[in-house]
Amino acid sequence: MRGLEQIPWLYDLGLALLERGRLGRWREWLAGGARGRTLDLGTGTGRNLPLLPRGAAVAVDPHRPNLARARSRAPHVPLVLARAEALPFRDGAFDTVLSGLVLCSVRDVPLALGEARRVLAPGGTLRAIEHVRGGHLIGAIQDRVQPAWTVITGGCHPNRETERALREAGFELDASSLRARGVMRRLEARPRGGSLRSAPPGRHDP
Repeated sequence: MRGLEQIPWLYDLGLALLERGRLGRWREWLAGGARGRTLDLGTGTGRNLPLLPRGAAVAVDPHRPNLARARSRAPHVPLVLARAEALPFRDGAFDTVLSGLVLCSVRDVPLALGEARRVLAPGGTLRAIEHVRGGHLIGAIQDRVQPAWTVITGGCHPNRETERALREAGFELDASSLRARGVMRRLEARPRGGSLRSAPPGRHDP
């Protein structure tokens, strides 16, 4: 049985509704800050791809139906069937890695983040939108529904502590980029030891 994330039309419908508000502005922020050669990690149906400069992006996803939908949305972008935990790219191949609602669904978060770090060039940046485990009652509810929710959606874990996972994987979070809304987060990070890149002047910061 496929989960909701593997049914492209249904996945797109749900995101289209959510992106009428803040999530839509955050997606524009996510793609708008990409610099240089960009990897769209877990591209899904390719909703980030039309927002990226032509010729600058490569997209990966482990599900063929999603990639077919992404192809119709952005026919010029190279699409690769691959998991985040085993990226078929050389070390340092990308200047930016985008992760839009992906880290909640990968099977092995440390391995996926290790791969993201490996393919980033020196000074490269990971930009992410994610939902995370809430505190107190919200977190307890997420823990309770997680097993069933993961099956229904096809992999999503609503209770992952993504910011902590990033730090444990050797990333440094840029505090100035972090925005929080309930359990939703947007952030920028880079491998520890590199200088954090400031946002380009004049860019709207929702």
